[in-house]
Parts: sequence; C-alpha cells; structure tokens
Amino acid sequence: MSVPDESELSAATPLLAPAEGVPPVLDTAAGISAAATQLSMGTGPLAVDAERASGFRYSARAYLIQLRRAGAGTFLIDPIPLTRNLTPLATAINDLEWVLHSADQDLPGLAELGLRPARLFDTELGGRLAGLERVGLAAMVERLLGRALRKGHGAADWSSRPLPDDWLNYAALDVELLLELRDAVADVLMEQGKTEWAAQEFEHIRTLDPPAPKAERWRRTSGIHTLRRTRKLAIVRELWNARDALARARDVAPARILPDSAIIAAAAAEPGSLAQLRALPVFGGPRQRRYSRDWLAAVERGRVLPDNELPPMTQPYDGPPPVNRWERRDPAAAARLTRARAAMGDLSAELSIPVENLLTPDLVRRLCWDGLPDYAIADLATAIDDFLESGGARPWQRELAVPRLAPALPAAPD
Repeated sequence: MSVPDESELSAATPLLAPAEGVPPVLDTAAGISAAATQLSMGTGPLAVDAERASGFRYSARAYLIQLRRAGAGTFLIDPIPLTRNLTPLATAINDLEWVLHSADQDLPGLAELGLRPARLFDTELGGRLAGLERVGLAAMVERLLGRALRKGHGAADWSSRPLPDDWLNYAALDVELLLELRDAVADVLMEQGKTEWAAQEFEHIRTLDPPAPKAERWRRTSGIHTLRRTRKLAIVRELWNARDALARARDVAPARILPDSAIIAAAAAEPGSLAQLRALPVFGGPRQRRYSRDWLAAVERGRVLPDNELPPMTQPYDGPPPVNRWERRDPAAAARLTRARAAMGDLSAELSIPVENLLTPDLVRRLCWDGLPDYAIADLATAIDDFLESGGARPWQRELAVPRLAPALPAAPD
C-alpha cells in the first residue's frame, strides 16, 4: 500500500461512534472472565489502548483499558476495582501480538496490572519509520484509512467516576480502527523494505526496562533559572521534595498540590514566619493554609542547611558537557560532532526516517566526545559499531549508521 500524498486526499469520512456501539464498562470479576473467554475465541492481533490521568494523578496507572480483537469485539475495562482479578484476562491476551499507538506510554501501566504482550506492533513508531510527517493516531487514520476520528478527551481526568458517555465513545473509537491501521502501516513498511527494522524497534520497546528516575528532578521546577544563589536552590529542593511526598501519598499531580510558581516565590522571598509565607501568592489560599506549616518547615530546612550541603548552581552531568561548550573545551570533538550530525542528517533524508530514530542524539554526542580511543583507521568501523551496540543501538541502526559515521570520525587527529 502506497502512502497517499496529502494533497491528493479527499475529505475523510467521519467516524463518530463504534460500528457495534459503545460496550459497557466491565468492573467485576465475572465480567472480566467473560471478556477473557470471548477474546480467546477471537483471531489475529489485539488492539490495546489505555487512558491515564496525567496532570491529575501522581501515578501513571491505567484508569481505563480498551481492547479489540477480530471475532470478539471491543471491551472497555475499569481496572481500578479489579487489580487482583485480571489473571483470566492476562491468560487470554498476554500470548498475543498487541497493537498500540505510542506503546511506550501505556505499556508500563499495563505491566503493573500483569498485562504484558508477547509481541508488539506500535503504529506510531511504524509511522515514523515509514516517513509520515504526522504520526498522531487521528492523522494516521485519516492519511492511511481515509477516516476522521472523533477526538477531544485524551487529556481528561480518567480517574473520575462515573465516566461520561462521550468519553467512553471516544475511548472505544481509539481501538475501533487500530487493527486496520496496523495492517496499512505494515504494508507501507514492507513496500519500503523496512519491515525488519520496524520489528527490531518494536521488540526494543516491548522489552525495554522502566526508565530509572531522573536525578535531581527538582531542578526542572519552572522558573528556577531566575534564582542566583545556592541557598535559594536548597529551598526549592526542600519544597519540591515536600510537595512530591504529599503528592505521592495522595496520588495527586504535584502541580495540583502546589504550583511551581509558588515554590519559586517562596525560595526568592525566604519567609521566616507563617504570616510572611501566607502573604505570598498561592500560599494564602484556603487550600494551602492547611499545609502552611509543612511548607514553612521546608523553607527553614533549606535556610539552615550547612554550606557544604548546598546544591551546586548547575546540575552535575554524566557524559559530555553541553554542546555549546565543546568548541572551547575540545575543538576536535566539536568538529567530529558537526560531521557526524551532517552524515546522519543525509542518511535521514535518504531513508525518510527521523534522525532521532536512526540513532539517539545523546548516543551520537557521547560517541563524538569520548567514545573512541586511539584505534587504527582499519579498526574504526568496528570500534564505532562496538560503541553503538554498548549504547543500545539495534543491529539495523548500526548497519546503516556505521558506514556513514566512520568517514566522519577519523581516529587520527585532524
């Protein structure tokens, strides 16, 4: 199947409701057992989606699961009251190929429930490898299937109950055409000779370990760049940690506990009393007054911290320095990076694959900064391949990238 040019597309046919209607939400053990039986009797891959409550809840848990399989139909499952009763479902679906859009978003929350696919097809990632400019679900359904999905509730609070009918309609539509889209994307990838590349990427996503928590996440507080003293950074850190602990305990998104702007304001003002704290924006509101002593205690901890325990102004980094410092610190490495980026950019254009899907930018930076000792020219390609493999690059990526990078990264000094 060739990808139609966007200029050649006619108006897409709106898809306003599932063809078989919106199924009931299953929230009992009996309902799950019946659904598992029906899904086991279906054929082919399983379309999977999950709705979370990002921006509302601390956790990334799934608050609604949507499943669809040929011969079985669509199922909407509320996993919250069923955490310990999903074994029949796992038995029925874990051996199947799952089809998801942006699988890395949903797989961790599903894994928490014991739901893990034996095989994976990610339509969003497949679209990237196929060279599609727009890879959102609605855009791809319109481009490849000529249908217009009804969207609009993806950012809703899916932890609320009961779920409105129009939300459930939206949720069911997310898997209505996912199996058809999978086949269309697979056809495009086959025509472009990218089937094996995609299979390696899908398996990488399926088997990827959960990401390790990022160090010093408090440094991502919006507005922190306006603070110029390490003492104030210490107060930000203490307030951020206090907010995070409260958000985790209540399963509420941290920004709904206390906005970043309030943390920055308190760090800048360094209030020494409840009255001074409550005089600041946000802290005087009725929702914040109950936690005033907690916030003030956090400010005080930052204010009395010994100087040798204050955080540095900039975050320590593991790896190359920021690229804008390369030219001054190591001009040869800066030149290598320029050549490597150009080589990968050319390869990206030739294959119609985003450059970040060919190799992660961080891996390229590490390679150019200090990844290659003094190898002989004849060994350079092998050295590059070994380095990329140790950094997690898949075989197809190395096969394509190494011949382009070797000429751009001479082992001998320029």
